[in-house]
Amino acid sequence: MSAPVKVLPTAKHTASLIFLHGLGDTGHGWAAGLKALKFEHVHCVCPTAPAQPVTVNAGMKMPSWFDIFGLSPESPSDEEGIKRSSEILKQLIKDEEDKGIPSNKIFVGGFSQGGAVSLYTALTLGKPLAGVIALSSWLPLHQKFPDAIKGDVSNLPVFQGHGYEDPMVPYKWGELTNKTLSTHLKNIVFKSYHMMHSSCEEEMEDVKNFIEKIVKA
Repeated sequence: MSAPVKVLPTAKHTASLIFLHGLGDTGHGWAAGLKALKFEHVHCVCPTAPAQPVTVNAGMKMPSWFDIFGLSPESPSDEEGIKRSSEILKQLIKDEEDKGIPSNKIFVGGFSQGGAVSLYTALTLGKPLAGVIALSSWLPLHQKFPDAIKGDVSNLPVFQGHGYEDPMVPYKWGELTNKTLSTHLKNIVFKSYHMMHSSCEEEMEDVKNFIEKIVKA
C-alpha cells in the first residue's frame, strides 16, 4: 500500500477520521472532499487500497478492499479479503492512537466497500470509537452478526447515507443494514438522498455535522 493521503485540521488535532474509498478509487478523491469541509480539530486519513483482481469486473486489477464476486444478495462474500482490510484499518487506528488520540476520538468510515470494511471493523474492534460513517454501503458478512460483535457497541454512533436511485448498492441494502444495526445499536442516523451510487454536497454537510457534534460534545 502507498502512504495514506492526509488532511490536517485547521486548529489543534483532537480527533481523527480514517476514511476508506470505494472500488477502483484512491484516497486522493475523498481527501479533496474532506478538505473542503474544513474540519477544525479532525485529522483526516485517506488510504488507498491495494490493487487486486476484481471478479465482478472481469478480473481487472484495481484498488479494492476486497474481491466482489457478484452484485446480488446471494453472491458469496470475500470473507478473507474483508478481514484482511479490517486488519489494515485496525493498524491505521493504532497509528492514530500512537499519536495520542484515544480510540473514542477516532472515527472510521468509507464509501461503498470502504464503508463496509469500516462497519465490520467497528463492530469487531473490541474498543470504543468516536463513530462510523457508512456512505452508500452495507454490513458485510451480516450472517456472522451478532456473534462477531466484540465489546459493548450499543452506544456507537453511526451515520448512514444512501441514494434512493443507487444501482450498485441498492437502497434496500442500506435499509436492511440499518435494520440489522438497530437491533444492537441505539445511536444511528440514516439519511436518504436523491442520487445514484455517489455522494452529494448535502450528504457531506450532514457528515460534517455528525462528526462535529460528537467532537464538540
